[in-house]
Amino acid sequence: MNKNSVAVALFSVLLVSAAAAQQDASTVLKPPKGAEVALVVFEDLQCPDCRRANPLVHQAAKTYNIPIVVHDFPLPMHSWAYDAAIMARYFDSQSKQLGSQFRDYIYENQPEITPENLRGYAEKFAQEHKAELPFVLDPQGKLAAEITEEKELGRRVGIEHTPTIYVVSNKRQGKPFVEVVDRSQLFQLIDAMKRGE
Repeated sequence: MNKNSVAVALFSVLLVSAAAAQQDASTVLKPPKGAEVALVVFEDLQCPDCRRANPLVHQAAKTYNIPIVVHDFPLPMHSWAYDAAIMARYFDSQSKQLGSQFRDYIYENQPEITPENLRGYAEKFAQEHKAELPFVLDPQGKLAAEITEEKELGRRVGIEHTPTIYVVSNKRQGKPFVEVVDRSQLFQLIDAMKRGE
């Protein structure tokens, strides 16, 4: 194979990969059924920047009455993020509201949490919310499989950091999603998406 053939083959592979990532993005980055606009967030519960972004994301969702779609994307360098994501998924399975409250609770207490005391924080949360917290949260590995699936989905979409926040819409023309690079622009991006820009 000559250099030109190798270059063409490599370019073709890159083109196919980019097209697949774009297709994954358009499949994932859309509002839940019945919503015109939503926020989609890839987060890591141990990430300090996710903690800082969380109140703003919730404020925007409340202000515009739009849903938040959370995807777990625990980063490998964080020692308790994966376990916290399993716990959040467990509480999600009890009720989405309980799962959301647990995520907020973890962010509020994030600076004090360690791998050794995470379970204690979860037990305290469960007790305060009159919820059960079994000793083994994920005996069949279903919650772990969901997190693995979401991480893989994030990789295919091109997630490189947390939080990665998107404003998404169900419109068929124009750009159906935009990444929030500058969080001070979040409200303006939602306004623009609602106007169909």
